[in-house]
Amino acid sequence: MFYSSMHLGHGRRTGVPSAPCPYYPVKCLVLNWLSIAITQKSQIEMKFLQYTLLALTYLGLGLGYIPSLRLNRAGIALVGAGLIIASGVLTLKEAWQAMDPGIIIFLLSMMIVNASLAGSGFFQLALELIAGITKSPFGLLVALTFGSGLLSALFLNDTIAILLTPLTVTLTRSLSLNPIPYLLTLAGGTNLGSAATVSGNPQNLLIGSFSGIGYLDFARALTPVALFSLCVQVGWLCWLYPEVRSLQPYPSRQPARYRLFKPLLLKSLAVTGALLVAFLAGAPLAESAWVAASLLLLSRRVKAQRLLAAVDWNLLVMFAGLFVITEATERLGLLRGFAGFTGTPAGLLGVTAVLSNLISNVPAVLVLQPLIPGGDTQAWLLLAAASTLAGNLTLLGSVANLIVAEAVTRQGYVLSFREHLRFGLPLTLVTLAIAYFWIY
Repeated sequence: MFYSSMHLGHGRRTGVPSAPCPYYPVKCLVLNWLSIAITQKSQIEMKFLQYTLLALTYLGLGLGYIPSLRLNRAGIALVGAGLIIASGVLTLKEAWQAMDPGIIIFLLSMMIVNASLAGSGFFQLALELIAGITKSPFGLLVALTFGSGLLSALFLNDTIAILLTPLTVTLTRSLSLNPIPYLLTLAGGTNLGSAATVSGNPQNLLIGSFSGIGYLDFARALTPVALFSLCVQVGWLCWLYPEVRSLQPYPSRQPARYRLFKPLLLKSLAVTGALLVAFLAGAPLAESAWVAASLLLLSRRVKAQRLLAAVDWNLLVMFAGLFVITEATERLGLLRGFAGFTGTPAGLLGVTAVLSNLISNVPAVLVLQPLIPGGDTQAWLLLAAASTLAGNLTLLGSVANLIVAEAVTRQGYVLSFREHLRFGLPLTLVTLAIAYFWIY
């Protein structure tokens, strides 16, 4: 009886089943402790594995690749999410529920709208109009700055960078101009201009969805920041590159030859105009964009697969993976380390700028959004501005920067990390200060 009661008491204290032990009481106690130690060790090892997977995933997202593996950011996000599910942080059902269908639908729909405009020749037409209006290197700099900024505010900035970069290279070469300052203008302008609206870039779309800030309210708050920042960029580029200050007319040139598909152009402009009106009227973003995309896909002239082929599926896959990764980050309690930084506006500004350049701006927003109260409009706007403006800090700060750098290399020029930093670091510091004092 003494042996049985002693063993049962021990079982209640440790959670070990109270079946009779065939060994002596002391040996039973040692075995129980050993079992607990092994279980705890396994749990520690599993936690270590989960933390390591998250760290490697964020590192890969920040670099854009993983050494010795041929993965882009979309692949890294998808593989990281799959391994996180396999490690037991989330179940497949929980991972699926972590994805925001409204954001995915909005991105997909806006890509179809952009593809329709691009296929109609709209962006070539826009750049030719800019070149026709300007008569000097300085005029081209100003027009390209505000033109790319406006287009990025209305459409996704990465799409604008993809479409206008080769056109800008062709234009500057035909005018015998150094393309570097104008490509920096394009990269910076797309980043700065996209800060003005919810539809300007993916991270703003996330913030609009999480915060509930309306399209018009968002634009009213951050459009002045974008405009001031674009003016700063013009002045800074004039300081860095004296040749762009010239007001001397550049030589006449033959306009670039391109094809306008007028039926598609008229339809795309009509649908896009109606979509922007819907945004300004406060209609739901995802639903409005989906209707617009559906109308553009309904065509007797343009095959649907042509528009769908232009969709950036990599970006959509990356977003799906990032939702899962962020949910896992929150589930493991790793966000508590940032809580102390987001309590003040200056802290939020700083941590957002740093994270946006370490792990990219979209993952940074997803990581920080659980720490910001839903009704704190100023904090949400500061997060939007900081995550966007910080994209100009380094060459790796935004996809638009990388698009420009790759285009320069293909044309035989070099845009080094150091040269971009010389442009981006002062610009980022000044524009972040503008955003901070404007919002607060």
